[in-house]
Order: sequence, then structure tokens, then C-alpha cells
Amino acid sequence: MSLTTTKIERVVLFALAAVLCAAAGCRKPQQAQPQRLPTVEIRAGDRVIPVELAATPEQRNMGMMHRERLGPDEGMLFVFPRDRILSFYMKNTLAPLSIAFLRAHGTILNIEDMAPQTLASHRSRLPCRLALEMPQGWFERNGLKEGDRIALPPDLHAQN
Repeated sequence: MSLTTTKIERVVLFALAAVLCAAAGCRKPQQAQPQRLPTVEIRAGDRVIPVELAATPEQRNMGMMHRERLGPDEGMLFVFPRDRILSFYMKNTLAPLSIAFLRAHGTILNIEDMAPQTLASHRSRLPCRLALEMPQGWFERNGLKEGDRIALPPDLHAQN
């Protein structure tokens, strides 16, 4: 079997392209893994719900990114060291979420629905130090609205 110069050139070019692509990192990116954090229990009405606690800057920045789905009562509580206007977006977040912005004592300031994989900003109406992300519609399904209170662990501020 003989190869013409054109066929040999194509094979060489293909091999060279494969080597250059591998060197440049052109291989399929690995799926980023979601973080799993320790949980705390919160009380919403008569329900006790374990939620993951994001208390460090690194934990808060990663948040719920890369999770393909959530259980019906799965959520994350974001704790900040002081009151401020909080702003969240859904970059690399695959599941639709609702977020409640909470005062330090657990009163809900406002609730926002957030669409997956968007950079739209969702902000607290007033300065606050806590945000609770849950599956989209969770607050409404559980009868929670602005002004309601979510009971937080008493030692929560010790974890800031």
C-alpha cells in the first residue's frame, strides 16, 4: 500500500495538531465537583431543616456551583461577618434556586428566584448578613414570606 505525499502530509499534520492540542490543554475539561459543607439545623415554621453552612470567603464564593440537582429540602446558609448589601448570581449553578436574604436574627428581608447559569444579580433590599438558598419555590411551598422568621442556631455567630 502506498501513500501519496498529500496523504502523508495529512497524517503528519493531524499528528502534529493532536500533539499541539494536548500540549495546549485542548482535551475535554473535567466536570468541576460541587463542594459539600458541614450542616447546621434551622427551623422554618414547624420544620427543622439541615442546611450546609458557607461561612468562609472560599465557601461562599463556590456556593451551590456545579450541583445538577437538589433534594426537596436541601439548601445552603451563607454567613457574612457583618451586615452589608448582599449580591448573588448563578454562574456555574445548574439547579434553579430561591434565595432569602435574612437579618442577623433570621427575619426574611426579601426572597428572589434565580435562574440557572446566569450572571443576573440578586440583591438584598437592605444590609444583612445571611442568605439562605433553597430549591426554587421552596419558600412559597413552605408558606414563608418577607417578614417571617427562620430560627437559626444560637452559636451561628461564633462561626464567622
